[in-house]
Amino acid sequence: MNTSVIGYPRIGKDRELKFESEKFFRGEIGEGELLLTAKNIRKSDWESQQKAGITYISSNDFSFYDNVLDTAFIFNIIPQRYKDLNLSDLGTYFAMARGYQGDHGNVKALAMKKWFNTNYHYLVPEIDDDTEIKLTGTKPVDEFLEAKALGIDTKVAVTGPFTFLKLARFTGAKKIADVSDSLTSEYVKLVSVLASKGAGYIEFDEPYLVRDLSSDDIALFNEIYSKILSNKNGAKIFLQTYFGDIRDIYTQVTALDFDGIGLDFIEGRKTSELIAENGFPEGRILFAGLVNGKNIWRNNYKKTLETLKGINASDIVLSTSCSLLHVPYSLESETGLAEDYKKHFAFAEEKLTELNEIASLFDKDYNSDPDFIKNQALFEGRVNSEDKEVKHAVASIKDEDYVRLPVFGEREKIQKEALKLPLFPTTTIGSFPQTSDVRKNRQDYKKGNITSEEYVAFNKKKIAECIKLQEQIGLDVIVHGEFERNDMVEYFGENLNGFVFTEKAWVQSYGTRNVKPPIIWGDISRKAPITVEWSKYAKSCTDKPVKGMLTGPVTILNWSFPREDISIKESILQIALAIRDEVLDLEANGINIIQIDEAALREKLPLRKSDWYSEYLDFAIPAFRLVHSKVKPETQIHTHMCYSEFTDIIPAIDAMDADVITFEASRSDLQILDSLKENNFKTEVGPGVYDIHSPRVPSVEEIVAALTKMRAKIEDSKLWVNPDCGLKTRGNEETVKSLTNLVAAAKQIRG
Repeated sequence: MNTSVIGYPRIGKDRELKFESEKFFRGEIGEGELLLTAKNIRKSDWESQQKAGITYISSNDFSFYDNVLDTAFIFNIIPQRYKDLNLSDLGTYFAMARGYQGDHGNVKALAMKKWFNTNYHYLVPEIDDDTEIKLTGTKPVDEFLEAKALGIDTKVAVTGPFTFLKLARFTGAKKIADVSDSLTSEYVKLVSVLASKGAGYIEFDEPYLVRDLSSDDIALFNEIYSKILSNKNGAKIFLQTYFGDIRDIYTQVTALDFDGIGLDFIEGRKTSELIAENGFPEGRILFAGLVNGKNIWRNNYKKTLETLKGINASDIVLSTSCSLLHVPYSLESETGLAEDYKKHFAFAEEKLTELNEIASLFDKDYNSDPDFIKNQALFEGRVNSEDKEVKHAVASIKDEDYVRLPVFGEREKIQKEALKLPLFPTTTIGSFPQTSDVRKNRQDYKKGNITSEEYVAFNKKKIAECIKLQEQIGLDVIVHGEFERNDMVEYFGENLNGFVFTEKAWVQSYGTRNVKPPIIWGDISRKAPITVEWSKYAKSCTDKPVKGMLTGPVTILNWSFPREDISIKESILQIALAIRDEVLDLEANGINIIQIDEAALREKLPLRKSDWYSEYLDFAIPAFRLVHSKVKPETQIHTHMCYSEFTDIIPAIDAMDADVITFEASRSDLQILDSLKENNFKTEVGPGVYDIHSPRVPSVEEIVAALTKMRAKIEDSKLWVNPDCGLKTRGNEETVKSLTNLVAAAKQIRG
């Protein structure tokens, strides 16, 4: 049996791409050095897969920032404001990704959204009425030839035109129907060029097919691929789907002349059923996605082989369920992780081994095979991870535990009287810049180079300085800066029972932002108060209100690698009870504004609307209410969400029953405002007035314009003024300038 990998991690085993890109942004290295780093990463990734014996290895899965952005660049879908900067191609590319402020001009970045149900982010392409779609980029061809020169024949993976069009933002009068023909024609040209260079396999990634599709969507897909498949030019065309099943379009897809079709058997609940009921066409390759590309647990060979044996298809290739972009590189780097844990995990390199072992077992009487026996022993011998007290606490939750009283309208009046904040109160989302001295202090403490007293003294000094800075700037609600935290999820995981941590298991979130998700191993409970002492100290430094800063249960779950032996619902409720303990302790210590971030609320939301409530929102939203339902009316509960599509779940967000919610909104041009107004959103709201993921500093006039736009859709009494996310990745100078302008804009609007 042959094997296939949809895509591979591309940040480098030691995050080389991140560090070299950041050097490039700072002007410390040139384009040539950055391009060489990228070339070395690609070579290493391809050779790892070749060495593991993978049959179908992808090229063009590498990206400096994002594959959807790459696709826009290939087809000249570059808004004029970026072309007008007159930068190099790579400079223009990064301006689209990060924004630009310098000698050549001042432009915002493209909007950034979550990639389906993952913690990865893509850049939203913009198509305006003057966009001339044409094949101008050579990246897919260049990388195919680069691999070929190394003796590695790859399948060329390309973001498919249907998914690209469905994710794009149309800024003018034109819509999808007006540009689909021209985009399809340019894809046909790309196929022709690739075929002429010797590319035998071209993979079109179409994950949008797993969403709810209308009849117009299905017609559009058929129209696009009828044209592409009529112009193969000798290449074999594969369709690759992931993150779910394609129940709305399965029969139409299998009727088209694809040479291979990739289906997800991990998240595709109906995939096996679709094949059983409708068959799979003879003479086509089925790429069966049965090795999980999104989680790090070992594959259960018995279950996978039973599924493979039950598939009625003549030519099956064993594949990853999605790109391995979403898991770390290798367990080899985890020198401090006990073997009792490690043997249960599979990162990208280990998944390559799994693919080959399962493929080799397929045609054997595998029950007596050593690889099979060893694999099954893992699922029988896991270290006990149960906590009876936690199980009992979850089972004892009552309906009234999810309800906060008095109702929102009454609480709002009580809080306005208690807090006495001005109109358009200003605040930040929580974190302040994590400068090199902050990171060094944390690392020195972990390594044992400094004492606990020295570590605490340093952080208190930073907190006091941060409080003073915010007072000087004039912010109304103060934060302590989070200098003790490495990551908003990892920090809490380190202080909760039930988590396992890695050293170098980095995963790309977007661009140069890499995260190291903790692993949920067992039942979760709080060891001791986590943030209380830091918040108490911050409160002692100022007369202004100080926000306690917590991460919510849904985000902790969604930004970790979750267990697979219990339900997501049970894990979230366990975490919710632990965070509730922290909320009540903060309140008992005089913290009367508490922010419980749910930045990742949407990530486990099913991609099909029909499954939203039954499979997720019916327990995720109450879990958030469980965290704060016992606080006093005077205590103001905030939450924060970012970089996802929220417009279609606004009623569910309102049902979280927070008092204030801050949204990412600046990069998406405040599109969420209409949905808030249409749904009579009751919660007080702070749509982000500037983008913190870009180094550019917004002017006072720019922020005033944003606030003016907000006031047309949000009552003045409910509008907060804040950045769109935390400031940990920014530098001190740009942070101070941006916040100074933010406060000045709020004062101008008050006037």
